[in-house]
Amino acid sequence: MTSLRRFCRPVFLVPSVAALLLAAAGCSSTDVAASITVPTPSPEAAAYCRALHKELPKTVAGLDRGDTGTKSELTAEWGDGAIVLRCGVPRPAKMDNPMSKGIEANGVNWLLEQPEDAGPRFTTTYRKAYVELSLSTAYAHDASPLAAFAPAIRKTVPSSP
Repeated sequence: MTSLRRFCRPVFLVPSVAALLLAAAGCSSTDVAASITVPTPSPEAAAYCRALHKELPKTVAGLDRGDTGTKSELTAEWGDGAIVLRCGVPRPAKMDNPMSKGIEANGVNWLLEQPEDAGPRFTTTYRKAYVELSLSTAYAHDASPLAAFAPAIRKTVPSSP
C-alpha cells in the first residue's frame, strides 16, 4: 500500500495553544489506518464478519485490496482508502427515518448517507451484521462498487427478519 503523507513547515511564532494544536494536527499522517475505527460487534456479528472477510473481493472497481493496518478481520480497504469496509458497525440512527434513502445492489439493500465533505457511506439493511462501505468523493454519484460486495455479503451475513 502506498502511504500518502502530508508535510508541513515548522511554526516558530504561535500566538496561542489552539494554533499550536492545529498546526500539529496538520502535520499528521493521512494513512488509511489512522482514520479507520475498528467496530466492536456482538460475538454473533463478529463471526459473520470474519466469514465475510475471507470472501471479500481482491479488486473492486479496478482497485486492488490493500492493508488497512488495523490487523482486524472487521475492516478492509481498496485503492489506498478509496473504498473502506467496516463490518459489525452499530445500526445507523438514520434507519429509523422513513425518508432515508436506500439502494439495492445485486440482492443486498443499503442505506445511503452523505456525510459533509466526504464521499457516500452505505450500510447494509436487513442483515444480522451491519456492513458499512465508505467511498471516496470520486464515487459521489456512483454506487456501482456496491455490486462487487453483494455475493460475499449474501453468502456470509444472513438476512434478518
